[in-house]
Amino acid sequence: MAVAPSAWAQSESGSVSATDEPSYRKEVTYGINFNTRGGLIGGATVRSSKTLSQNWSRFWSIEGVEVKHPKEQRRTNLNTGGTYVYGKSNYLFALRPSFGVQRVIFRKAPESGVQVNGSLGVGPSIGLLMPYYIAYDETDRNANGQVPPNKQVKIVNEQYDPNRHSDGRIYDRAPLFSGIGETKPNFGAHLRGALSFEYGRYRDAVAGVEAGFLLEAYTKKLTILQVQQAGETKSLNEQFYPSVYLTIYLGHRS
Repeated sequence: MAVAPSAWAQSESGSVSATDEPSYRKEVTYGINFNTRGGLIGGATVRSSKTLSQNWSRFWSIEGVEVKHPKEQRRTNLNTGGTYVYGKSNYLFALRPSFGVQRVIFRKAPESGVQVNGSLGVGPSIGLLMPYYIAYDETDRNANGQVPPNKQVKIVNEQYDPNRHSDGRIYDRAPLFSGIGETKPNFGAHLRGALSFEYGRYRDAVAGVEAGFLLEAYTKKLTILQVQQAGETKSLNEQFYPSVYLTIYLGHRS
């Protein structure tokens, strides 16, 4: 009879009993990212976590997202119905390996409830600038805009250049990966902090959402939009990319 009160007393005093120990050592999750620098869906992420103690774990993750310029404006060619982003010269895709720690702030019951975690991560950023290709009309036309009988319509796919391409002759956006062979890497770093809300009902499964902020910087300004004046192009683009994000994730534990 003396054993039960003793165990109860240890629990009340804050000591960790055997039943309080996590029943898993590793967690892997897969998520879809939404952020203030992306489009409808920002990107995707994978995270692997290892339990260190009752409340602490460490993790590594990798995230891939598209980063958009806040001044991007989509236009439509009324003659062809094609859509494109006027002034856009490059796509920016970011790969973000992160390393960090996570702490349980509020622990849920084993089979129900919501668990709240706080996390902090840091890591390098690899910014991939891929040329934004447009379908451009280079056809020789007469003063009335008609194609002479001895001429043919000439549409070329090439990277947008404000000094060569006029808005009225852009037919459409070229296929997404048209300029993939000319992609250029750029290097930087990022820091993120977040709160996650876990809704998993079973010990070996996890589901939830993570909301947080991300501070990202590169070694130089990355050109997404271009205008004719080089000085204005430089001031238009950025070197620092702060954002707020939301990730919906699913995963499993072992």
